[in-house]
Amino acid sequence: MDECIFCKIKDQEIPSYKVYEDDKIYAFLDMSQVTKGHTLLIPKKHVSDIFEYDEQLAADVFTRLPKIARALQTAFPEIQGINILNNNREIAYQSVFHSHVHLIPRYGKDDDFSIHFGDHSQQCSPEEMTKISQTIKAQVK
Repeated sequence: MDECIFCKIKDQEIPSYKVYEDDKIYAFLDMSQVTKGHTLLIPKKHVSDIFEYDEQLAADVFTRLPKIARALQTAFPEIQGINILNNNREIAYQSVFHSHVHLIPRYGKDDDFSIHFGDHSQQCSPEEMTKISQTIKAQVK
């Protein structure tokens, strides 16, 4: 991908602060550093988002996540938790269209990063929930 910034980073045409690399995966510090150690993990193969993954690519990417998370925890023992985020497509806040996973260490409630899910439990009736689950289940291949 000639214009992809993440392809240029993994090809070392653009400098990065690499934290991990193997034949399938490249992980580097996010330039924004939402919190100290904020890392991006990308597949070396250019795919835009999760919808382009096959099973092998998913295995390659998602089996490396615990390794990087543990490395962050060991490097920074004060980490109390970690957010692992994968935004897919513009509506879901993806801004670089090379699939990537954010590992955002959490140091405390005041580390200036939050995600809020409201209580939506009363929005769907049991019948609606059954219909939704059956619709999705019919498409899982």
